Amino acid sequence: MKALSIRELKNNPSAALRDAQTDDLVVVMNRQQPQALLVDLARLGAADLSGVKFALAVALFRQGNVSLGYAARIAGLSVSAMIERLGRMGIPIVNVDDRELDHDLSAIETWQCRQSA
Repeated sequence: MKALSIRELKNNPSAALRDAQTDDLVVVMNRQQPQALLVDLARLGAADLSGVKFALAVALFRQGNVSLGYAARIAGLSVSAMIERLGRMGIPIVNVDDRELDHDLSAIETWQCRQSA
């Protein structure tokens, strides 16, 4: 196991990834406290690494942390295949909250009024 500071991670992320490939874990320290773990997915020994990547992609997408296209890349799928799999899981590919929808509808109505005037 190797420990490195946030500054070291920021200054040389490639070295941190190499360390994760060769060591069991890389612990990222924040003010002398462990903050995060960096683990090479291939070293996890997971029998279904593609399943792990897909689950990670779905979780990140559902939380709004990555776009659909980026989630597809993480999962190793085409965007259309990702859409299909998300659909089978009942996960919507477009998430709009009520305030955003109301704002967009108001903008459309305003635009339509201007066009007809």
